[in-house]
Amino acid sequence: MMTTALKICGLQSVEVLKSMINLPVDYIGFVFAKSRRQVSPQQAAGMLQVLQEWEIDKIPSAVGVFVNPDLEELEVLLQEAKLDVVQLHGQESPQFCREVKERFPVSVFKAVSIESERPEMERLSALQSYAGCIDGLLIDTYDPVYGGGSGRTFAWDLIPPYQQWAKQQGIPLFVAGGLDSDNVTQLMDQYAPYGVDVSSGVESAPGVKDINKVTEFVERVKGI
Repeated sequence: MMTTALKICGLQSVEVLKSMINLPVDYIGFVFAKSRRQVSPQQAAGMLQVLQEWEIDKIPSAVGVFVNPDLEELEVLLQEAKLDVVQLHGQESPQFCREVKERFPVSVFKAVSIESERPEMERLSALQSYAGCIDGLLIDTYDPVYGGGSGRTFAWDLIPPYQQWAKQQGIPLFVAGGLDSDNVTQLMDQYAPYGVDVSSGVESAPGVKDINKVTEFVERVKGI
């Protein structure tokens, strides 16, 4: 049985990262967009150095979270911090996503905010234009201020059409938005997404990751 992929997002502390070395985490996310979890390229590079020193079979992939960056900004940042994935949370066009893929040695994940008020057909037709332009899809709760990272769940019954679209494209679907160790099992049982993405659900205070909460979340997701 394939286990669910796991992404811990919004890391800011080298100490927390070091304490995660024995946990089976697949992706570690660094937020470069304006947010209480924002890090500088230099901070991310320092944490990436720690990751590279881990003597384990599979080092987690490094993901950078951006909102409407331009190519020059990405170029400068990627020289400083060698990311594996660029995750785009803004209004980036399919063309921009394709340009990032072609220009840099990274995968591109597109995040989509789920607004339950918006008609499903409208949401999915907007997604259609990204076919062939992205390597992964992440769905998150709509947040008018930050675009995502709200710490709230959305109506999970809206997941299946996105899951179907991602499957047709042959790309992974990640679910984010208000996940924690209390509700992630229900999400996996009901919808079995390729991956889950957690940030505020493993924090003791806004932006402060709690290694005990991280460990508990990982145990729930990975069944260990």
